[in-house]
Amino acid sequence: MLTSERRRTILALALPIIGGMASQNVLNLVDTAMVGMLGAAALAAVGMASFINFMAVAFLTGLSAGVQAIASRRMGEGRRSETAVPLNVGLLVAMVVGLPLSLILVGFADDLFPLLINDPEVVELGVPYLRARMLAMAFVGCNFAFRGYWNGINRSRLYMRTLIAMHAVNIVLNWLLIFGHLGMPKLGCAGAGVGSAIAMVLGTFYYVSLGFRNARDAGFLRRIPDRETIASVLRLSIPAGVQQIFFAAGLTAFFWIIGRIGTAELAVSNVLVHLLLVAVLPGVGFGLAAASLVGQSLGMKKPDEAKQWGWDVSRLAMTLVGLVSIPGLVAPKLLLGLFLHEPETLEMATLPLQLLAGTMFLDTLGTVLLNAIQGAGDTQRAMMVAVSLQWGLFLPAAYLVGPMLGYGLVGVWIAQVGYRLIQTGVFATMWAKGRWATITV
Repeated sequence: MLTSERRRTILALALPIIGGMASQNVLNLVDTAMVGMLGAAALAAVGMASFINFMAVAFLTGLSAGVQAIASRRMGEGRRSETAVPLNVGLLVAMVVGLPLSLILVGFADDLFPLLINDPEVVELGVPYLRARMLAMAFVGCNFAFRGYWNGINRSRLYMRTLIAMHAVNIVLNWLLIFGHLGMPKLGCAGAGVGSAIAMVLGTFYYVSLGFRNARDAGFLRRIPDRETIASVLRLSIPAGVQQIFFAAGLTAFFWIIGRIGTAELAVSNVLVHLLLVAVLPGVGFGLAAASLVGQSLGMKKPDEAKQWGWDVSRLAMTLVGLVSIPGLVAPKLLLGLFLHEPETLEMATLPLQLLAGTMFLDTLGTVLLNAIQGAGDTQRAMMVAVSLQWGLFLPAAYLVGPMLGYGLVGVWIAQVGYRLIQTGVFATMWAKGRWATITV
């Protein structure tokens, strides 16, 4: 049974993370609503560009898993003065890799975008947005490294505070730059990209200021990482980064598949994905809490305690996500009407949203246990499972039932739901077997 003390421990760590994730949901939905006022082509352009950018920064986001796994393990071992050393490694890698990569990709944005969609209007609107987002790649990596650190040492409130501030700035900047309010230039889709990039940079500077105030005694920008720590961060981060690359590429391929069906379907899927994030990100927040609790328990040499944390966090997460999903199940058109203003696109999106809402609580179990496995340091096996199921099962099935067999948008989203449920079963089996407890960090 989940005791009240364990429930309080989970919630104390998870709720600030979920609060930060909720601010991301608000940002995504407000951003989508603003861009939606520009029309279906603008929605499709920003949706496709967002996932190309997600694919570009995916490797850098893997730094979060490596930093968190080591920081939480050192916390459990009682080595508090060393917890920020992996963060130093993460920040260095983010800058060394992110800065030159962003400049290269910005130069190729005109060539990348038309490879994925052949609608000239969508390409024209999407390229400037993509360029702006890519300029902030290194800062995305820094922010994810900080995320791993604050969550790994049970300071998730600092993570939440930064995200909320960053997203509030982003919303204001988007309102100013998309529509040209208060004398600012009216940039349309490009304005949404510029606003997001500026907010990301400001978020990094705020994280650094928090680091100087709260982590100097833990070695933040004071202790030079040794070769072993650098190798450990890379060993854990690279599989997580590769997983994110393939996941992001898979999402981009998913949108390419939808684009083969039609532009209206692409716009609808952009909205569905953002609504999906409202339900899934609380599960990610609980998963990050599980990763910290698992890592700390393993640091204290308590593998049975670590396993129980995974199951206990999953119970709470499934309950919360199940409640959040109810409106999408019982009143889908009410939600969709905030973003889709044409009757045909509204009708097209209704059944896929109900499919997602009805199964999201089960998908959450897989999300939590994936993060728990990564928190234990078993990032390589987690990567292999996630990549093989997405690319070996889901994407071929989606292409078959969608563009080839003509089952359209509903067929593709049925394939999505089926693949995620299979993935949940695999991660639950891995967690029950417990091989992850033997990983040395």
